[in-house]
Amino acid sequence: MNEHRPLFKHIRNHAALFSDLSHYRNAAVAELGFPQYEFHKTPKFVTDDGQRLTIEPERSIVLPKVNVLEGVKSKLVEHVPGLSMVKHSEIGYRYPTAALAGLDAPFIKRMRSEYFHKVDEDRSICRPVNLSYGIKSRGKADNRQEYEVWMPDEAPDQNPLPLLIENYGEDLPNDVRHFVEQPSRVHGWMGVKRAAFEALYRNSVACGDLIICVAMSVDAYNIGAQPDLSYSPQVESSVAASNAELEWEVEGYYAPRGWTFDHDAVWTAIYHTLEAVGAPLNDLYSHAILPITQSKTERILSTLSSLGVSQAHIDELNLQPWEFLQTESQHRVKSHDPSRPVNLLGRLNRLFYQPELQLPSLNWMHDLIL
Repeated sequence: MNEHRPLFKHIRNHAALFSDLSHYRNAAVAELGFPQYEFHKTPKFVTDDGQRLTIEPERSIVLPKVNVLEGVKSKLVEHVPGLSMVKHSEIGYRYPTAALAGLDAPFIKRMRSEYFHKVDEDRSICRPVNLSYGIKSRGKADNRQEYEVWMPDEAPDQNPLPLLIENYGEDLPNDVRHFVEQPSRVHGWMGVKRAAFEALYRNSVACGDLIICVAMSVDAYNIGAQPDLSYSPQVESSVAASNAELEWEVEGYYAPRGWTFDHDAVWTAIYHTLEAVGAPLNDLYSHAILPITQSKTERILSTLSSLGVSQAHIDELNLQPWEFLQTESQHRVKSHDPSRPVNLLGRLNRLFYQPELQLPSLNWMHDLIL
């Protein structure tokens, strides 16, 4: 355990993690000279016709490999005036994410599960915890609607609509609600290692008295070549693509105690912050940025489609998310030996541990981006 990454001790405890992260964020604001400021999460976006939408104000750049982002935290502080890092905010995640709806779907439907090793367990084995289910509107360059819920008792086969209604109520548009009700089917998987950290952005001209809180992350990821992660002759591997991504998302803001909320002022500050961070990054990495505007979930879909995986093939497989959470599937056997069940969880592990395409360790990634 690295002493300067205290949040790593909470890697299995989200409640403790978010509590300590809030403490470090508040301390960083106080160190800037604003001890009476209070944190507010990103507000609902109110449209001209009065709809209250849950919006994800996020941007990203995609790069060929994670090594390109060496020293990116120092470069951000140097090239983005008013940006400062939140000390001790570093935390690492290791998770697979599944695309549960196809290219022709009006929204993105995906399942994500953070995976951790049990104590003293073989490092080539991982287990699922903290399952989440998400619906997002398409398009990476704009502010997407986003609705996400934690699935209780590791139960990805249940209908998530009641959970979404409980969380979002009036903010859940009918088209999203109806899409959630449609049956899910696994279209493909991605394995991700994430090095996450936080920053604070100040600009009195563009943001007034507000201090914008920016969640940032560097992701290294592998995309499976087949929906069931089996070997693909076309790419001679079970992994089709390996890239990296730098994301930045506004997760909230600090305002003076007693500050009167102004919807337009907050969203103007959010939009400005996204551009203030993005412009220098586009300049710094113009030589390496890949022209990809899809979300990770959409990249899973387009990658498998480019390898000739058809909807008919996906329908025939009829893969369900819960099958990837078990050591053995009772419903599937190896084609060459019907006496042996397919271990989809084991195949999922290979997205992280395939020797020639192995994702880096979380500490290594954090060391890289300092």
